[in-house]
Amino acid sequence: MSSISIELEDINKPDAWQLIHELSTVLEGITGSSGKNSFNLDEMLSPRSIFVLARAEGKAVGCVAIRPLDEKTGEMKRMYAKEKGVGAKLLAFIEGQAKRLDYSTIVLETRMINQQAVRFYEKHGYTRIENYGKYIGRTEAICFEKKI
Repeated sequence: MSSISIELEDINKPDAWQLIHELSTVLEGITGSSGKNSFNLDEMLSPRSIFVLARAEGKAVGCVAIRPLDEKTGEMKRMYAKEKGVGAKLLAFIEGQAKRLDYSTIVLETRMINQQAVRFYEKHGYTRIENYGKYIGRTEAICFEKKI
């Protein structure tokens, strides 16, 4: 794996849009849903929302976002890593940024069928919780949280 740099990024930049589009295509193939309906760009206008991009040798290879659910809870969205090891680095970075933004908890949703994602989050200390918000009653969804 090449050297990875991770930085805050403007979500409206071409690299960000490219990765979000790629993730939507990948999710469609795994779950049958692109996940686009669960990511509202207006939510990224909050001063407590951030978008992060990972690059390897200048090439965009991963992304993740966080947005506020409430005063102390940030919701992680659009996690995507194209190379092995990028996801763990993105996760560590976004958790640090979440602390900086004064969140004490991160929550997220993925699909049960996406077992690679489920295993990844469990491996990194996320625990399953009751489905929240729009995911309540949706049996295909699985929600996680981590106290940070």
